[in-house]
Amino acid sequence: MTDTASFQHIMDALAANNGQSVDVTAGWAQGRALYGGLVAALAAEPMAMQLNPRRPIRSLLGNFVAPAPESELTIKTDILREGRAVVQTRADVLAGDQVCFTATAAFGDDRPAISVPADLVFDPPARDSVPPMQSGTRLLPGFLSNFDTHWTGGGIPMTNSKDRTTNMWVRHKSDMSAYPIAKIVGIADMPPPIMLCHYDRLVRASSMSWSLEFLVPPETVTTDWFFLDFTLEAAANGYSQQSGKIFAEDGTLVALSRQCMVYFE
Repeated sequence: MTDTASFQHIMDALAANNGQSVDVTAGWAQGRALYGGLVAALAAEPMAMQLNPRRPIRSLLGNFVAPAPESELTIKTDILREGRAVVQTRADVLAGDQVCFTATAAFGDDRPAISVPADLVFDPPARDSVPPMQSGTRLLPGFLSNFDTHWTGGGIPMTNSKDRTTNMWVRHKSDMSAYPIAKIVGIADMPPPIMLCHYDRLVRASSMSWSLEFLVPPETVTTDWFFLDFTLEAAANGYSQQSGKIFAEDGTLVALSRQCMVYFE
C-alpha cells in the first residue's frame, strides 16, 4: 500500500487475499492507531465473505484490544454457529501475534413478521449550510482526506463547548459499492468522542467497545452520503458512553451505534 491508498483500495487488497490479510502502511493513523472504522471494516467484510450463501449483516460487536499499527494485518475468522436463518461469526484482527480488534457478528435472513418503523423525524441541516471539513487543519488526522465531511453541529474537540450532541454529513471519496458492509462501518465511526469538546485542550481518547446494529441490509443502501447524529449519554471516571444514528441521504435509518470510550488527561 502507498500513503494514498483509499478505503476502496485497501478493501480490494483484502479481498484479493481472500479476507485473510492486508498491508496498511501509511495514511490511516489517528495518533498511534489506525482509524477504528477501517479496522472494524477489516473484520466485518471477511466474516461476510466466509458465508455461503451470503446473508445480510444484522449486528457487529467489537472490542478495540490494542492499537492497530500501520503494518500488515492478519484477519482470522470462524463460524460459531449456523442456524436456519441466523449465522454467528467471529473475527480477530492481528498485528503479528497481538490481537488488535476482536468482533462477533450476526447475519440473518429476513423473517415473516410485523414491522414497526422507526419513529424519528429526519430534518438534518443542508450540507451546503456549512463548508466541508478540510484535512490538514491543525490536529486533524490525515485519514480524513479519504472522506467528504460537512460537520453541521456541535461536539468539536477542544472547543470547551460542553455539547452533548454532534452531527455531520459524510461520504467516502472512493467507490465502496462493492463493499456495502465496510461502506457503512467505515462511515459510522467518524464522529470523535463527544467528551473531547468538554476540554479546551487536547486529551487522549479512544474507543474501547463498539456495537453497531443494521436496520436494513447494507446491500440495499445505494446512497453515498450519510447523516450521522450522535449523543453523549454520560461520562465519568475516564469512561464515556455515546450513541448514534446513521441515516441514508433519503432519511432511511440505516444503523444504530453505541460506543464505550476512554478519555484521560
